[in-house]
Amino acid sequence: MKKQLSLKFKYSLAVLALAIGTAHADISFPTPDAPKLDAEAYVLIDANSGEILAQYNADTRRDPASLTKMMTSYVVGEAIKSKRISTTDIVTISKDAWATGNPVLKGSSLMFLKPGDQVPVSELNKGIIIQSGNDACIAMAEHVAGSQDAFVNLMNNYAEQLGLTNTHFQTVHGLDAAGQYTTAKDIAFLGRALIKDLPEEYAVYKEKEFTFNNIKQTNRNGLLWDTSLNVDGIKTGHTNAAGYNLVGSAVEGNTRLISAVLGGRTFKGREEESKKLLTWGFRFFETATPLKANKPLVNETIWYGDENSVALGSLEDVYVTVPRGRAAELQVNYKLNDAYLSAPLEQGAEVGKMQFMLDDQVIAEKPLVALKTVEETGFFGSIWDYIKLKFHQWF
Repeated sequence: MKKQLSLKFKYSLAVLALAIGTAHADISFPTPDAPKLDAEAYVLIDANSGEILAQYNADTRRDPASLTKMMTSYVVGEAIKSKRISTTDIVTISKDAWATGNPVLKGSSLMFLKPGDQVPVSELNKGIIIQSGNDACIAMAEHVAGSQDAFVNLMNNYAEQLGLTNTHFQTVHGLDAAGQYTTAKDIAFLGRALIKDLPEEYAVYKEKEFTFNNIKQTNRNGLLWDTSLNVDGIKTGHTNAAGYNLVGSAVEGNTRLISAVLGGRTFKGREEESKKLLTWGFRFFETATPLKANKPLVNETIWYGDENSVALGSLEDVYVTVPRGRAAELQVNYKLNDAYLSAPLEQGAEVGKMQFMLDDQVIAEKPLVALKTVEETGFFGSIWDYIKLKFHQWF
């Protein structure tokens, strides 16, 4: 027999924090339609809840161009985080990372490295993110993985781990290559992973300029200079095959949105279209935090345990996207998977679902988990619990 209990709470917005995973399903609210953009594909997501707010051709495969460097950066950031490399490592630049000696790089965006240069990882990382340097990508790939091919394998492994099922890389820099593709949805969720998993790496994306060898270059993401939006990333890209691409992220209060506009018509047009999408999102949606990490939603009786009850909730902050101004109206129901909880029960074990409601409509569903471990009681305790449970069932 399934048991369903309903508790109704009202909560206020809390501080911004990283989201737990959620289904990437569209949500329907009585809000104006998203603007129609002059681009081949686009998507807008809530970075914290993972909800998709607007999309067009979001699963259509397209050339990523320099958006590829978001994954290059992710691999580098993971290597730094795991201490396989350090930001202070000195990298010796090879001939392959020299534009004059590598015809593939001719006419592309560069950090302007030369063979034999001794460059710290921290500067090469800025060269990748801020200057979009294809030569810097090659240098870092060789340093992290020993070769470009090995690094591309890492990129594709991470894409698989992150669930980017419509993404495949053939290069470390994003110059056009057969069999290389992504989608607006995948690249937006890659941006989400950068923000969530690698905050120190992501912090570089807001820097507006970088100078190397007395050559100053500005970040190509023009939204960083837009005073009407608090944009702090992410990345642009352009090739003839890809058109003009831009993934942008901005914060307003408790809400962080990520837009991905692919196949824009012009350099400035991709910024204008991205701004339309982000502005619409902030105007009509916000992120609520109806349950904080490790805060019990409910205490449930547990049988055959060394304790009589167990706190249930979430081990991470829970985020839900709601229409702007309606966060306080959010309600939560829960139901258990089974009629009764029994020990042993491990911390984090999923025992049911939390359903977040607005206007009697389920707008999000999250796992309900045990907030602590409950060990099994001894022999006599088990016998006594068995007797009590039978009486409970009978009467």
